[in-house]
Amino acid sequence: MSGTLPAGFDTLSVTFPRRDAVPRTAPTTAPTANTPHRTPAVGRRRWPAAVAGALVAAALGGVTTPAHAAAPAAGSASGRYVALGDSYAAGAGVPAISGGLCLRSDHNYGHVVAATLAPAAYTDRTCAAAKVSALTTAQTDAGIVVNGPQLDAVTPDTSLVTLTVGGNNLGTSDLGFVDVVATCSALAITNPLGAPCRAHYKDTLSRRLDAAAAQLSGSLQRLRAKAPAARVLLVGYPAVLPDDAKRCLGKMTVTTGDLTYLRSVLGELNDKLAGVAAASGATYVDTTAATKGHDSCSSSPWIEGLLPLKPALPLHPNADGERAMARAVLTALAP
Repeated sequence: MSGTLPAGFDTLSVTFPRRDAVPRTAPTTAPTANTPHRTPAVGRRRWPAAVAGALVAAALGGVTTPAHAAAPAAGSASGRYVALGDSYAAGAGVPAISGGLCLRSDHNYGHVVAATLAPAAYTDRTCAAAKVSALTTAQTDAGIVVNGPQLDAVTPDTSLVTLTVGGNNLGTSDLGFVDVVATCSALAITNPLGAPCRAHYKDTLSRRLDAAAAQLSGSLQRLRAKAPAARVLLVGYPAVLPDDAKRCLGKMTVTTGDLTYLRSVLGELNDKLAGVAAASGATYVDTTAATKGHDSCSSSPWIEGLLPLKPALPLHPNADGERAMARAVLTALAP
């Protein structure tokens, strides 16, 4: 399904001018929905070279948050970068937000990566509540188009694509994994010392993940056909829950047994994504390791809990989490 997007629901697309249209100076601000990130196209270096320079600069300067770091040298990367995916990719809830119900943040990991790489153009088509089907069909809410088919943003000159999707396929509603957690919370009272949620779902969530993985494989084939030369990164989900479920006592209204079960579901989700990436010639980016120790039950969470203390959706990355995911992407792009 496709259609004209209503006002306020359009894709954020920032295009950079030709090098003869601007002075040869490095950018001083990161790209946002209101402030284009302008950079001259001096030279045509590859993504890894740009990333290597950024990572070395970060290491020497103690910079761990590219969004607040000095911009890389002008022309440090070339080509067109397209960010796709769901609320984890959109940075939903993290200010400042645009894109209507898509809740795109100008501090999501795609923006942080783009600010570091300084591509010739950057398009953010991410959208909260997106399922795998949103890659190829319009995403709607109450019959209104919220976001066009995300793959429409990919063109033959696209050289880099990042994508996080699949988590929302776990649930029957647009809440995805949060929908599952809500079900587990409701069931906790029926067996406080057991794992009633695991008993309820049985193999249902695994079957949903299998279906999502098959659908995603087909979508990646279509992406490849649209942009054969693009580097495609399938970015996994962060450490929402800790290794030790007991750390969530008093913080999550889910039994300890079901917290262990939910963590295994997230692990299976990431395993499916890694398998699809390998079979499709894409690069899988592990963000679980990058956020380990900063889960929703930690003392310094980069993933917010059911009742967020910082701007973010429940069980979603806050600004620190999005920056950590961006660092994982940049590391994967490094030579």
